[in-house]
Amino acid sequence: MPGLLLHNGAIITCPHPVGTVTALPGSPRVLLDGKTALTMLHVHTVKGCQFTIPTPGGPVLHPCVTVRVEPAKKVLINNVAAAILTPSALCYAVDQAPQGPPNSSPTQMKVIAL
Repeated sequence: MPGLLLHNGAIITCPHPVGTVTALPGSPRVLLDGKTALTMLHVHTVKGCQFTIPTPGGPVLHPCVTVRVEPAKKVLINNVAAAILTPSALCYAVDQAPQGPPNSSPTQMKVIAL
């Protein structure tokens, strides 16, 4: 499935209003709008998510901690698949429970990968 190539500094949030996604610095060999491109080696972590789940004893904090993006099938950066944002990307809690798709503001809109 095609998707936009991700770069360091792309604005992505978890589906809950305050969680923000950050990634390790990308590959300095490929730039997208002057920012380093991300590969599947770069971990996408979520900070600040305040999602809670209802339990009989009251709400329990169950925040998003990571985002799994898709690997590009035809674009490699240093022999590693480039990271792309597709509709199948999901945020996950620490127990690996899916929490929903991430939200994204327009990032770079010029490069689409398969």
